[in-house]
Amino acid sequence: MPRFVDALSKEKKEELSRIAKAIVAPGKGILAADESTATIGKRFANIGLENNEDNRRKYRQLLFTSGKDLHQYISGVIMFHESFYQKSDCGKPLPVLLKEQGIIPGIKVDTGVVNLAGTDNEVTTQGLDGLAERCAQYKKDGADFAKWRCVLKITSHTPSLLAMIENANVLARYASICQQAGIVPIVEPEVLPDGDHDLETAQRVTEQVLAFVYKALADHHIYLEGTLLKPNMVTAGQSCPTKYTPQQVAHATVLALRRTVPAAVPGVTFLSGGQSEVDATVHLNAINCESLHRPWALTFSYGRALQASVINAWKGKDDHITAGQQELLKRAKANSLASLGKYQGEEGGSAASQSLFVKDHAY
Repeated sequence: MPRFVDALSKEKKEELSRIAKAIVAPGKGILAADESTATIGKRFANIGLENNEDNRRKYRQLLFTSGKDLHQYISGVIMFHESFYQKSDCGKPLPVLLKEQGIIPGIKVDTGVVNLAGTDNEVTTQGLDGLAERCAQYKKDGADFAKWRCVLKITSHTPSLLAMIENANVLARYASICQQAGIVPIVEPEVLPDGDHDLETAQRVTEQVLAFVYKALADHHIYLEGTLLKPNMVTAGQSCPTKYTPQQVAHATVLALRRTVPAAVPGVTFLSGGQSEVDATVHLNAINCESLHRPWALTFSYGRALQASVINAWKGKDDHITAGQQELLKRAKANSLASLGKYQGEEGGSAASQSLFVKDHAY
């Protein structure tokens, strides 16, 4: 009989499972505040704010100190390396600030996308070199979960077999390294919304991509109960002439997940994928009202869809900090309700209906 060596102790499995379940606790989701220096600079440029380290620190501090109600809606925060090691005005490390509120600190560990040779402008994600050492240090410094993003594109001939296999294996290797360090890996295979493809095509490609991912995770002996999935919702391409209802998006999304994602996975934390703040919330609510059986928690891990109105309200001014924080609480509460299928609509913020789509989006 074949024998398999279990890479994780019983204690480590219990720890990973406990963290994963806490992140997808009912009514809670993730604030993705892991934008790179370049990406956050583009958002600061929209409000005329200089992209320097202290302004980035002040902005992350604004987010993380939004009030006693924040922990009711936000279970975890994904941080960028810089902010993970920054301190608040009172000298407290930002991860400690989060933990004191009952919010779990997480860390983005990939180092960005690079061209995948032998393909037509497809990409893979780098950052495996030295990852074991980095994860060990992040765990020591307070991180309990991590994120790694891979990107796939829909065209007439992509994603290619090579791109799907390569990105699935990179995600699986990352997940294995994280689990060895006691860090819950969020596995993020994002099928971009760029293009004019219809909803059926988006569903078919999403199913194919997820199938490759879970085959790779099985091959690498990943402990699924100690992982989370961060996929795209199944939406038509940005240029598709057909407009689909939230219920159609929800049905296609849940169907794709049911066909590919094992029930052992504790939860799915959707990315917003360039949807407006309100659309991301409406679609999440529809997904949680879908009649098909859903064995996983289905919640949010939003960046742009939690922050667009925040930045617009803040404008980089100290006397607007409270206004920015109120926008975050508003959006977090709305998505909390949506993760329970109880969202009833709202009066949105200054950027609530604004499209957040960015072509070939990179962090």
